[in-house]
Amino acid sequence: MFFDYKKNRAWAENLTIVMQLGLTMAGCIAFCFFIGRYLDRLLGTRGVFITIFTILGVVGGAVVAYRQIMEITGTRDEDQNDGEPPDGRTG
Repeated sequence: MFFDYKKNRAWAENLTIVMQLGLTMAGCIAFCFFIGRYLDRLLGTRGVFITIFTILGVVGGAVVAYRQIMEITGTRDEDQNDGEPPDGRTG
């Protein structure tokens, strides 16, 4: 049994987009968590920086995911315009 990419192309592309968004969010949150953990251990605090940096990781990951979604949907909109500029002028 082999994966037929031509037959399942749309499904595979959507799966890669979803996986990319999920890994981006998880990466941002994990990165910020470990920075907060390091700062808590360095400064001797009890979870203050873990909390702050985890929240920053969630917000930062959401912003990056939003930008990725806008980039993906923006290129699809341009493909549907058949090369015309977005404002409707012809060149």
